[in-house]
Amino acid sequence: MKKTRAITSGFLVGTANGLFGGGGGMIAVPLLSGNLSYSAKEAHATAILVIAPLCLISAIIYTVNGFFDSSVVIPSAIGNVAGGLIGAALLDKLPAVWVKIAFVALMLAAGIRMVIG
Repeated sequence: MKKTRAITSGFLVGTANGLFGGGGGMIAVPLLSGNLSYSAKEAHATAILVIAPLCLISAIIYTVNGFFDSSVVIPSAIGNVAGGLIGAALLDKLPAVWVKIAFVALMLAAGIRMVIG
């Protein structure tokens, strides 16, 4: 049963990531914690590992189809690596409740920004 939920969750995450070019982690974390009973920290860490190959595949498809601006790749990659290192270090240090609060705040902010443009 858990394997079926994991496959279904993975399908939803992959569909969202492929359709929106990202955001799969925002779906993966609630699915991993709620649907598969992982702790908040386990869900966040697992989401990163699940999303990494998915992002690579999506990036290849977007590149092949011309949806790609090469001028931002290196600067963005530098920022992503730095942010990823800091975020991973913070995940280990912060209490789980603060990780949840930060995640919810980010999701709310992203949703509001999308609605108001």
